[in-house]
Amino acid sequence: MFKNHSLRPSLKTVLKTSTVAGLAAVMLSTGIPAAITHSFAAAVKIEAPQVPSFANVVDAVSPAVVSVRVQSRANPVSDDASNGFSFDFGGRGFDDLPDDHPLKRFFKEFGGPNGGQDNDKRADRGHGPRDGKPGRLRPTSQGSGFFISEDGYLVTNNHVVSDGSAFTVILNDGTELDAKLIGKDSRTDLAVLKVDDKRKFAYVGFADDGKVRVGDWVVAVGNPFGLGGTVTAGIISARGRDIGSGPYDDYLQVDAAVNRGNSGGPTFNLNGEVVGINTAIFSPSGGNVGIAFAIPASVAKDVVNDLMKDGEVSRGWLGVQIQPVDKDVAESLGLAEAGGALVVEPQAGSPGEKAGIKKGDVITAVDGDTIKGPRELARKIGAMRPGTSVDVTLWRDGKAESVKLEVGTLPADKEASAGAEQQPQQDEQPSSEKALADLGVTVLPADDGNGVTISSVDPDSDASDRGLKEGQKIVSVNNQEVKSADDILKVIEAAKKDGRTKALFQIEVDNASRFVALPINQG
Repeated sequence: MFKNHSLRPSLKTVLKTSTVAGLAAVMLSTGIPAAITHSFAAAVKIEAPQVPSFANVVDAVSPAVVSVRVQSRANPVSDDASNGFSFDFGGRGFDDLPDDHPLKRFFKEFGGPNGGQDNDKRADRGHGPRDGKPGRLRPTSQGSGFFISEDGYLVTNNHVVSDGSAFTVILNDGTELDAKLIGKDSRTDLAVLKVDDKRKFAYVGFADDGKVRVGDWVVAVGNPFGLGGTVTAGIISARGRDIGSGPYDDYLQVDAAVNRGNSGGPTFNLNGEVVGINTAIFSPSGGNVGIAFAIPASVAKDVVNDLMKDGEVSRGWLGVQIQPVDKDVAESLGLAEAGGALVVEPQAGSPGEKAGIKKGDVITAVDGDTIKGPRELARKIGAMRPGTSVDVTLWRDGKAESVKLEVGTLPADKEASAGAEQQPQQDEQPSSEKALADLGVTVLPADDGNGVTISSVDPDSDASDRGLKEGQKIVSVNNQEVKSADDILKVIEAAKKDGRTKALFQIEVDNASRFVALPINQG
């Protein structure tokens, strides 16, 4: 290989070369050709900080979450609904559209709701009732749910199943199983279904939502838009939300993406426990905007247990119509701060009436627990077993009193102890005999001798601002019955001497009452 052996480098010389550059120099000096090599940069790799993953939670809980498909014998919105289409005309029915409406012309020409030959073929296709017989089952709604026992009990929303005649649950592996309705509760929007099958189902448990904090991570699993098992994540945004859906509103607010079809599905903490049941969303557009509401586990657990045991929920009942106590009402009654539930009227024969609770009383505590407002009272009494003996603390005539009563059973056709405040209606009445200038109203004795009738209201007065109208009756002032303008003035003067700046007026309209606090220190 080497003609000139004197130029051949010794092996010792090559081995002594410790660098590539040195080796190349030796090769060049000795005439040895150097090999050409290419050097490439390493692939990009970043050592990112470790972020918690939800994968372990999802793997554990997904088998317990199901899709709920509901069928009923209700007539469809249109025959095309069976093909996955439905039509919404802004809240109006098809027949309410004008004859020249483009949609109406379209369906008349091509067939559809009440148009073309569609109605003539409906009986032949088996759609809807025929000869007085019920129509065949057809899909009407879908939602989500989750197993709470290995023998097939599962929870969903009442509004998902309320109108259903047949129910099917779809497991996360695609298996479809029939289910039967065990019980439902419209007041909390919860329902329980049961699947009868020999297998043992994966199930989940309820968390202690008393330990849930705003800012905690949560994972929502459900069936949005019928897509099947879908997972979204977010945090607890707020607690104790009242969205006006009923007397027991106490929702968790979450920002995990929740859409139609998620109803009845669970929201989990990172331990795989159910902290809430997705029920409603706030959405001007109809889609997710990051504001969803879930029934807390503590509420759901008690209701679900009752439904599994009895098929219905028994709630406590006080039987009094109540309203909030604002600052003005509190001042008129001599309360140090706004709070409690003001009794507008006890219902005849109710536990409240039997215990001596009167209109104008303020319920401030139950069994020593402070009552902040009507909804808190409704939830507390509603959660009690009928027959339970309780101590109710009242504020009456400027001092605290206590009465003992036995909680009744909430009748099926009544709301909880928090009755809705009635809105006044306007009637026509003759002109007044005497003016109460400081209050902005004129009154005259009522025809039935009970209270006085408001004959006019100054539109620029506090009375007008607080909703007083001509035709309404003033039944009492500061819980003292009045039958004339002089009676009102006497009560007001007495209140002024006691240092009060407002008086509490009981207003009656159409046999329903409410209380209004009016300033009395003017003039």
